[in-house]
Amino acid sequence: MKPQRILLVEDERDAREALARALARAGYECSAAESSERAHAILRGEQGFDAAVLDVKLGDDDRAGLKLIRPLRATGTCTAIIVITAFADLDKVKQALNDGASYLIEKPFHAAELLAVLQRVWSEAQDTSHLVERALQRAGLTTKEVEVAKLVLKGLPSAEVASLVGISDKTVRQHLSQIYAKCGVATRSEFFHYVFPS
Repeated sequence: MKPQRILLVEDERDAREALARALARAGYECSAAESSERAHAILRGEQGFDAAVLDVKLGDDDRAGLKLIRPLRATGTCTAIIVITAFADLDKVKQALNDGASYLIEKPFHAAELLAVLQRVWSEAQDTSHLVERALQRAGLTTKEVEVAKLVLKGLPSAEVASLVGISDKTVRQHLSQIYAKCGVATRSEFFHYVFPS
């Protein structure tokens, strides 16, 4: 079985090397980067990371790690994004979660804590992802409609969906109209209930 792949972005050398060793010992394939520039270079050359562990502050930019979340989510393959920070102020936490982070860990922490969080987040993703796939398949959506629908289910507004998918706001609205019609719903909240019935 192919090992799960993790992108680790941490600018502190000792912490980066220690976490990379721990992840490798746990059986994961780890690509480590010391900066957002290096992380973007890795993402351009490699696809299909199962998770990313991102330090919020990289160098002089106190939000550099947060800026990596949306590009990672846009790949559609990264099911777990763990944000690590020594300064968990509310504004950054809110931004991280809104952008699609799965979990936030405050420094200092032990590698065992990170490994436990990764397993928990992956387990939770598997618990809900089958509901999404089954509901969207049942509705008979096109490939593009599925892409739009998944971003909408993450709570992203139409403008952000348009930016991530590379289409206009108007086209997003047209896709949403088709998605809602195929699912027999009229609003986002009804669509959410269609996918995750209570």
